[in-house]
Amino acid sequence: MACGEETVDQANSTSGNGANGNTALGINNGWTIPLDEVRDGGPGKDGIPALDNPEMILANEATYLADNDLIVGYKFEDEVRAYPHKIFNWHEIVNDELKGHKIAISHCPLTGTSLGWEREYNGKSTTFGVSGLLFNSNLMPYDRTTNSTWIQIGESCVNGDLIGTQSINFQVVETNWKTWKNMYPESKVMSLNTGYSRNYDQYPYDDYRTEPGLIFSVSENDTRRSQKERVHGVIVNGRAKLYVFDSFINRTIISDSFNGENFTVIGSIEKNIILSFKEKIINSNILTFTVINNFNSNILLKDQLGNEWDLFGNAISGPNLGEKLDATNSFMGMFFSWAPFYSNPEIFGY
Repeated sequence: MACGEETVDQANSTSGNGANGNTALGINNGWTIPLDEVRDGGPGKDGIPALDNPEMILANEATYLADNDLIVGYKFEDEVRAYPHKIFNWHEIVNDELKGHKIAISHCPLTGTSLGWEREYNGKSTTFGVSGLLFNSNLMPYDRTTNSTWIQIGESCVNGDLIGTQSINFQVVETNWKTWKNMYPESKVMSLNTGYSRNYDQYPYDDYRTEPGLIFSVSENDTRRSQKERVHGVIVNGRAKLYVFDSFINRTIISDSFNGENFTVIGSIEKNIILSFKEKIINSNILTFTVINNFNSNILLKDQLGNEWDLFGNAISGPNLGEKLDATNSFMGMFFSWAPFYSNPEIFGY
């Protein structure tokens, strides 16, 4: 029913043997995670087909999207693209290329997590497919070059020739279609012409997003918030801190520190967006920010030096034109999905 694939026994025989027997990484039968916690989601390997180089249309042509539909947005140089959840729900991984930059964006409908991954490892380009295996209810991609198996939230390869390799991630932004097209009216967006016959207006997991309860078990249950609540998590040195939309009722910016790292979290309930950047120092000045344009433009922040910054942390005007804010290692996800990977995550305000 979910991001499904082969049985775990089949996975042992097909996912590569380059690291089998290596105990230095704590490997159990060739895996860095407990093999008895890897689940078969059902449809079979590639039973949920990833999309390669999807057809893109202009924002004003995307009449199939409603204002409240969630999208995953990405910008590379002057190319801006949106990848809607309603397509991801049926395909989970998109392999794309922007101006020669080869990327993969993955979305797990069961955990609500969307991450951007580079597609070059050990000097070789690859594409990612849906293995169908799940770990803590989370998507496990496989790379088609080495057939190695990865975990999405854990951001690493857990079986096969690339075992122990960390995924190389880049910033994506999750928000609703109305907010995104107001920020980037020139954006391109995935077309419904995917080459597959799917009802993209239908969510494949019934009332899963709104009702309590999970389809697949997880190793750690966190009951402090609603299971399916969408939160923004920042990962620092193997620990996570979570930021909920309620924290932005009377503000748009939170300056915070966690596990030795300082950063700024920006959010809006109305615009359905939370994102975060690492602390930036220019000429001994620690930058402080205010939100400008009320999230109605991609020009999002202004600092005390007079610089203006866009949604992806690029200084687009001011004395430090061309500077870049580094995004935190962060993404949106359902509340329950964080504790199994980052035990007992801290919650801002708790």
